[in-house]
Amino acid sequence: MVLVPIVIIFSSFFTPADDIWRHLIDTTLPELLINTFWLAAGVITGTALLGISLAWFTAVYEFPGRIFFSWALLLPLAIPAYVTAFVALGLFDFTGPVQTTLRVWFDSDLSWFPDIRNKSGVITVLTLSFYPYVYLLARNAFMSQGKRSLEVAQSLGLTRRQGFFKVALPMARPWIAGGLMLVLMETLADFGTASVFNYNTFTTAIYKAWFSMFSLEAASQLASLLIILVFVVIVLEQQFRIRMRYAESKRSQRAHRIQLYSWNKWLVVGFVFTVVFLAFLLPVAQLSVWAVQSINADFDLTRFGEFLWHSFALSALAALLTCSIVIVMVYAVRRYPDASMRYAIRAATIGYALPGTVLAIGVYMPMVWLDGKLSEWIFDGFRIDAGPLLQGTLIAMLVAYLIRFMAVGHYPIDGAMQRVTRSIDEAAMSLGTQGWAMIRKIHFPILKSGIFTAATLVFVDVMKEMPITLMTRPFGWDTLAVRIFSLTSEGQWEQAAVPAVTLVLAGLIPIVVFMRQTESQINE
Repeated sequence: MVLVPIVIIFSSFFTPADDIWRHLIDTTLPELLINTFWLAAGVITGTALLGISLAWFTAVYEFPGRIFFSWALLLPLAIPAYVTAFVALGLFDFTGPVQTTLRVWFDSDLSWFPDIRNKSGVITVLTLSFYPYVYLLARNAFMSQGKRSLEVAQSLGLTRRQGFFKVALPMARPWIAGGLMLVLMETLADFGTASVFNYNTFTTAIYKAWFSMFSLEAASQLASLLIILVFVVIVLEQQFRIRMRYAESKRSQRAHRIQLYSWNKWLVVGFVFTVVFLAFLLPVAQLSVWAVQSINADFDLTRFGEFLWHSFALSALAALLTCSIVIVMVYAVRRYPDASMRYAIRAATIGYALPGTVLAIGVYMPMVWLDGKLSEWIFDGFRIDAGPLLQGTLIAMLVAYLIRFMAVGHYPIDGAMQRVTRSIDEAAMSLGTQGWAMIRKIHFPILKSGIFTAATLVFVDVMKEMPITLMTRPFGWDTLAVRIFSLTSEGQWEQAAVPAVTLVLAGLIPIVVFMRQTESQINE
C-alpha cells in the first residue's frame, strides 16, 4: 500500500508525456528549480545559525531564564508554518498594523521598509518554524559534551571560541546534519507557507497543475521530479546516520555550566527572547487578537463546529487506523526478526519523508484506476452504473494519512515494545499466562504509554495536515486546515485566526508530552 503510490509517481518520470514536459520546461520548470533551490539553501542556513547557537547557549552556559528558554524554544513546533506565514503577512504587509503605524509616526511612505512578500519572507518564516529540529538535536549533542569539551580544548591552548569551532562543533556534526536533513525534507514538503506567500515551488505547482490546469498528468510529472529530490535527501541522511559513531559521556551532562556575567549575560538573554518572541509569542498574541475580533464580529459557531468535527473525526480515525496497523507491524518484527521483515518495516515507514502533495497524487491515481475497474465489474455483473466508489471519499484520505504518518506512530510503539523482553514472556508463561491473556495482562500495560504517545502524535499531525486534506477530501468535507487555506487565499487573516488558534492549542499537546517524557528520563 505504501509502495504503490510511490512507484506510480516515480514511474511517470520514465514515461514522460512530451507535450507536458515541453510545456513545463518552457514555462514553469526553470523557475521552480531556482525557487526551490534558494528556498532550501536559505532555510538550511537560517536554521543552522539559529539552532546551533541557541543549543550551545542553553546547553553550556548559565544565564537568567535558561531553564525556561530551554523548553520555550521548542514551542514554535506547535504552530504550523502556514499559520506563522499568514500572521507575518497580516502584521508586516503594506496594509498591516506595523507599516500603518510606522507611516503615521514617521510621516513617510516607508520606501525603506523591506517587502515581506518575497523569497526572503518565505525563508524567514520557515526558518522560525523549523529551527527547533536543529536546536533539539544539537542541544542533545552539546549536553553530552558539556563544559568538559571546552576544558579539554583550553588545556590544549585554544580559546573558548576556538574550542567551540574546533572541538565541540565537529563532535556535534552528525546530530546537526540529521536536524538539517529534517529541515530540508520539511522545506521541500512545505505547501501552505509557499502558497500564502504566492511563492512558486514544486508543491504549489503540483496543486496548481491539478486544480487550476485540471491536468493530473502534469501534476504527476512534477511530483516525479520532487520525489527524486526527496530520495536524494533520504540517501544523504542515511549516509550521515551511518557515520554517527561519536562517544557520549553521561558525566558530562552533570558538569557545571559556564556562568555569564555583565553585558554578555543580557546579550544572550535578549537574543534567545527575541527568537521566542518572533517565533511563538508574537504569532500567538496576534492570533488571539484577531480571534477575539472575529468572534465579536461575524463568527459562525455552527460552521466552526462542523470544521472542528471534521478535523477531530479524521484525526481520530487516522490515529486509530495507524496505531492498529503499527501494533501488528511491531509484533510481526518481534515474532519474525529477520532481515526481510526489517526491510519491509523500513519500506512501510518511508512515507513520512514524502510531501503531502506527492502522496495525494500517488493515492489518487491508483484509486481512479481501481474505480474504473470496479465500475466495469459492477456494470458487467449487475448492469448498474455505480460511478466513482473510492475517489473523493474518506477512504482515500485515510490511506494517504496512513502512508504519511506510519513512521510517526511506529517509533513510539516500537520503542515501547523493546521493553517487553523475552524474559518477561517466559516468566508469564511459567505462571500459566499465554496467548491473548499475556497480551492483555502483560504486554498492553507496558505498551500503553507508547500507544498513547503514537496516537497523540498522529492525531495532531493529521489535524495540521493541509495538502493531503485539501487535494483528496470529499466535497464539502472541509477541516480547520482547509478553512485556514481558503480564508488566507482571500486575505481574510482575522477570520482565519479562530481555526488557527485551535490548531496551535492542538500542537501544544505533543510538546507537553515530550517535555513530560524528558523530565521522567532526567528523574530516572
